[in-house]
Amino acid sequence: MANFYTDNPAFKLHLSHPLMKKIVELKERNFADADKYDYAPQNFEDAVDSYDRVLDIVGELCGDVIAENAEEVDHTGPQVVNNRVVYAEGTQKNLDACRQAGLMGMSMPRRLGGLNFPITPYIMAADMVSRADAGFENLWGLQDCAETIYEFADEEQKQKYIPRVCAGETMSMDLTEPDAGSDLQSVMLKATQKEDGTWVLNGVKRFITNGDSDIHLVLARSEEGTKDGRGLSMFIYDKRNGGVDVRRIENKMGIKGSPTCELVYKDAPAELVGSRKLGLIKYVMALMNGARLGIAAQSVGISEAAYREALDYAKERKQFGKAIIEFPAVAEILSTMKAKLDASRTLLYACSRFVDIYKIYDDIAKERKLDVEEKKEAKYYSKLADAFTPLAKGMTSEFCNQNAYDCIQIHGGSGFMKEYACERIYRDARITSIYEGTTQLQVVAAIRHVTTGTYLNWIKEQENMEVAAEDEHVKNVLHFMTQQYADAVEKVNGMANQEFSDFMARRLVEMAGYIVMGYLLLFDAQRDEESRKSLNVFVKYGQAEVAKHADFIGNFLPEQIENYLYK
Repeated sequence: MANFYTDNPAFKLHLSHPLMKKIVELKERNFADADKYDYAPQNFEDAVDSYDRVLDIVGELCGDVIAENAEEVDHTGPQVVNNRVVYAEGTQKNLDACRQAGLMGMSMPRRLGGLNFPITPYIMAADMVSRADAGFENLWGLQDCAETIYEFADEEQKQKYIPRVCAGETMSMDLTEPDAGSDLQSVMLKATQKEDGTWVLNGVKRFITNGDSDIHLVLARSEEGTKDGRGLSMFIYDKRNGGVDVRRIENKMGIKGSPTCELVYKDAPAELVGSRKLGLIKYVMALMNGARLGIAAQSVGISEAAYREALDYAKERKQFGKAIIEFPAVAEILSTMKAKLDASRTLLYACSRFVDIYKIYDDIAKERKLDVEEKKEAKYYSKLADAFTPLAKGMTSEFCNQNAYDCIQIHGGSGFMKEYACERIYRDARITSIYEGTTQLQVVAAIRHVTTGTYLNWIKEQENMEVAAEDEHVKNVLHFMTQQYADAVEKVNGMANQEFSDFMARRLVEMAGYIVMGYLLLFDAQRDEESRKSLNVFVKYGQAEVAKHADFIGNFLPEQIENYLYK
């Protein structure tokens, strides 16, 4: 029997991070639920034990059910029958198993049927599910859309929909349209308010993940005559009410178990969420940040699967009388894959902890006024969450694709054959750097935290870290990399040339990413001996990448941009 939780010590390392105590105590309101619910924790240790037990169940389910169904789901996929989605048999088995295990609505409050878990252990579950089957993660993981209902809907809507999600009903976020991909300001699905105050939706949505879900969050144009984001509102559509047909399922390269649908809305009844005109400006931004953290978790899970497939094959495959893992060229690929995996995971969980704290403070602020120190702390972690989310989504998805590529390379010709899981993993990986905002859009979101100093200020805080004597040389290298980064930022800012800044943005964000992940791994190595090898490999790799970008920026003239532009 396989267990994707117990076979991976990294989860308990991050679950025991010092910041988790603050997160748990805030989330549990100093364990106020202990007298109301017999399954609510009494103290911090009790809460962590609860997370550990549930994650163990997730790990067992991933290893014994979801992973076992992955190949069959990839081959058969979902289909449309009478304008409805019929899941692959394996997908339905996965959903049934998750429902029976009570693994839906994990982060929702107990009063609404959830487990009241912080985001961090929920993201750990998403990490494991993605390793088992990245396509299924797109169904199971959309439960985090309930966060948007919890944050912005009224109490009646919360009571109406969130318990259903916790009981196992599925969700989707219907944003994209045929003429509105990343540019969501162009959304034209029409929301019309009837004389009795109710709303109906008409139009087409495309590329909707799990588009035939039970409960939909829909971005629609509610303001007649508008053409920008100020005319958009957010709505809840309940499939029970009818009015939406699945026109077709896209024939995708990967994540084939997840139905990506084109939907036709015909006078579909819907409920307004929150206030009019804030659909894109406020609600979708919150929704997308949660989705991007989820894709970062998916990327890490796929990276884990790719690394393990490559490692197992390299140990078994023999050439010239010995296992190929004994050849330095292969060993270097594997060690770099592992370093990128560990760096991705430590960035993912740093980000999830920051998101946890700021979201919990936001929730507390609805119950009572925050004091001065709490407001200051909430603002600090909100800024870090805003900075780390695009960094995590961008860096982990790119590393995911690189690890999937290297997994195929380790397998050689066998990796090109469908008999090996790495071929599916390679196809599944490709989407991670595209959906929920391409890597290029993550750079756009992250660059302001480069130019305003958010990343550099956080890095400077880490320079005070006390490290073991054997890690001092790594800390010195990171310090030098930081200076290269600071010099590059100063040059770009000093140019006062927007075209030059835009052109260099990707390089600056990547430089920040390598240094941030280096310091996170350095911290991990102080608590976990096994992290030290990845620390050394990753910092050596990052050192070369930062130097490359520093040289490019330092020796580049603004007029040379013309060589890269097409007109």
